[in-house]
Amino acid sequence: MQTLRILGLDPGTATTGYGVVDKIGANPKMVDYGAILTSPKKSIPDRLIDIYNDLNKIIDQYQPDVIVMERLFFAKNQTTAIAVGKACGVMQFAAAQRGLTVVEYTPMEVKQAVVGYGGAEKKQIQFMIQRILNLRELPKPDDAADALALAVCHAHSEKLRSV
Repeated sequence: MQTLRILGLDPGTATTGYGVVDKIGANPKMVDYGAILTSPKKSIPDRLIDIYNDLNKIIDQYQPDVIVMERLFFAKNQTTAIAVGKACGVMQFAAAQRGLTVVEYTPMEVKQAVVGYGGAEKKQIQFMIQRILNLRELPKPDDAADALALAVCHAHSEKLRSV
């Protein structure tokens, strides 16, 4: 049985969540999760360098087959949206350098795949991720839980997308 290793990323300049999931057959299995943290004392370019370097270490360690990210959409706070967009660009650049496919899902698609309802709340998603991946506790921080949700979404949807 073939294994698909999925690296889910929840981008941010302060905290980038990551979740590594193996899809073996129909069942996703958690490998690892955590967060890339950057110092608020650093400039945005320096924080982007830190994200890039840490992401490359994660890619080297886990050798994913695909990277999954949240698709950016309209945000109320333009400053936050621009910063997150920059982080997304750095992550996509790191993936492209290694020939890795990047797949994006909207928050509604993730909620639908994980909970079965596109309007699900964050706590419902975290609970389902805990159940689906057989975790003893809710994954923390929230950014890591979101990254795992993205990876699980892809594990459930990848055949439909043929990526």
